[in-house]
Amino acid sequence: MKISEVVERTGISAYTLRYYEKLGLIKRIDRAGGRRRYEQEDIRWIEFIQRLKATGMSLVQIREYADLRYLGYSTVTERKEILLRHKEKLAVEIEELKACFKVLNKKIKVYEEMEKKYDTLCRGTEESQED
Repeated sequence: MKISEVVERTGISAYTLRYYEKLGLIKRIDRAGGRRRYEQEDIRWIEFIQRLKATGMSLVQIREYADLRYLGYSTVTERKEILLRHKEKLAVEIEELKACFKVLNKKIKVYEEMEKKYDTLCRGTEESQED
């Protein structure tokens, strides 16, 4: 498939796809008549790169993983280790985010209570002005 089709399917710009290729994240893109031709396997790999990036993995780490991936089955253990380390890092971040989320919810409740008190005070002031 053409680069424009990959752009449409993945949401990644053509510039980014070429950049990933330049970095070595994407390899073996066949060219027919000077134009890149992507296969379904390339799409799956690009989508996985997107997921790794979305979880905060750096391009350097993704490159390390990609290099191992292109070496084949002999690197399965090393690739698994990279993903396990990243998973552990994500687990810590998720717990930190949960703690932050809890604090935000408490603060929002405080403000909701303050709003109720303020509304009550305002209504009381309005009633006394009517008398």
